[in-house]
Amino acid sequence: MNPCRVVIFDWDGTLVDSAAHIIRCVQAAAADAGLDVPAADKVRHVIGLSLERAFMSIVPAAGQDAFGSFVAAYREHFFRATGEVQPLFPGVADVLAELRDQGLFLAVATGKGRNGLRRGLEETGLKRFFDVTRCAEDTASKPDPQMLREILDDLGLEPGEGLMIGDTSYDLEMAARIGMPSIGVTYGAHAREHLEPHRPLGLLDDIRALPAYLSGAVQRTG
Repeated sequence: MNPCRVVIFDWDGTLVDSAAHIIRCVQAAAADAGLDVPAADKVRHVIGLSLERAFMSIVPAAGQDAFGSFVAAYREHFFRATGEVQPLFPGVADVLAELRDQGLFLAVATGKGRNGLRRGLEETGLKRFFDVTRCAEDTASKPDPQMLREILDDLGLEPGEGLMIGDTSYDLEMAARIGMPSIGVTYGAHAREHLEPHRPLGLLDDIRALPAYLSGAVQRTG
C-alpha cells in the first residue's frame, strides 16, 4: 500500500455525536409533512446518506411533493436557533491536531448538506484542520465513491494514498469501491456487524486510538 497522505473523515457519528439530534429532526419533519413518523432505529440506519436518499429509504411510498415538504421541515428543525451545539466525541480535536502535526492532509466526506457542514465546522472549531471537504449536495451520495475521487483529485493523490474513517457501512463501501483503505468506528450509527463485511483495516471503539493505530497499521508521511 502507498504511504497514507490524507485521512478522510465522515462527520456525523464519526467526529460529532449528532445522531440523537438528527433522529429528532427527521421524526419532527416527517410529522410536519404529514408522513408516518419513522422509528429511531430506522432513521439511525440511514444517517450518512444524502437527505434525498435517506428520505426515499425511510418513506419509499412518498412522492416528490412530500419530499419537498419534508426537506423544508427538516431544515427548519435542524437550523432552528436553539444555541445547541452538537458535541464532538471525546478527543476529536486532539486527534486531528496530532495527525496534522504528522504532515497528513485531512478531509471530510459527508452526507450532510453544505450549509449544515459549514455551520458544524464553525461551531465546533474544526474548520482549521481540514484541507478539503465534500458534501452530498456537491456530488453523488454515499456509497458512490465520487466524493472521494474529487477529494483525491483536489490533492493530486491516488486512492491508495488515502484512508477513510467512518461509522457506517456507506463510508466503508464507498472506500472499498475505489480501492481505498478504511477504518471503521463502532460508536456511531452502524453496529460492528454492518461494518465488518466491508473489510476495513480495523475497527476502533474510541477515536482517540486512531493515531496509535495508524503508527502501526499505516505508513505515515513526514
